[in-house]
Amino acid sequence: MRKILFLLILLGFQKSFSQELFVLTDPASNVPANSLAINAMQLLFKEKFESGYNYHIMPEVTYGLNKSLMFRATAFVSNRNASLVTEGGSVFAKYRFFSSDDLNSHFRLAAFGRYSFNNSDIHQDQIEIMGHNSGYETGIVATKLIKKVAISSSLSFEKAFDNTSKNPFPNSLGDNATNYTLSFGKLMYPKKYTSYKQTNINLMIEFVGQTINENGKSYLDVVPAIQFIINSQARIDLAYRQELASSMLRTAPNGVYLNLYYTFFNVTK
Repeated sequence: MRKILFLLILLGFQKSFSQELFVLTDPASNVPANSLAINAMQLLFKEKFESGYNYHIMPEVTYGLNKSLMFRATAFVSNRNASLVTEGGSVFAKYRFFSSDDLNSHFRLAAFGRYSFNNSDIHQDQIEIMGHNSGYETGIVATKLIKKVAISSSLSFEKAFDNTSKNPFPNSLGDNATNYTLSFGKLMYPKKYTSYKQTNINLMIEFVGQTINENGKSYLDVVPAIQFIINSQARIDLAYRQELASSMLRTAPNGVYLNLYYTFFNVTK
């Protein structure tokens, strides 16, 4: 009986959330309550004004306290100085404050916040507290699931600080921005569930943009991705980020993402 109940729970989790696990953005849904997820996010981006690539690895741990609240801690490691160096980290929290569930669809709203610290040099107009800037971000995200299609959108405010006293934020740059995202995901396989061990294949596309509030400089990127979910616990994401339009200085706007993600359910009794 316990095995049957566990299978039903996992199948329900698969059907409801598999196509909501976006590569770049968090949906309004959280990781399951009392679960621990680990992820090795890796980025390889082409330098725009010089030869070569820069590589970032961002190991992170996410914990679902309950169905409404989750927490995440992330470390930032980069090779921008010719060797892998830990440059900082961040803490993140998301609170789901509204849910409307139907048989084949649901709608959810959540508020989120992130605080980051970073000791690297500040070298571009774009504000990015996930790996480049010290600062904070706060915002709201809405997600709609209709059968096998998920649509998610977020709006946030981001503020940058000095990257320690050795790397102060330049007076010539705007230190706060409005971020906006729009993401689409679709479950492509399987067509019908028979076991929680079935591999899920999701296709998705995300649009990610930012406007510097002080000077109006902005960018818009597109991020197509493919995602594999194995045994309802392991996840592999592969995505490519391409700049569509930009009026700001960005040193490495285009590149590849690889996520290696694993979830441990019921980590505490």
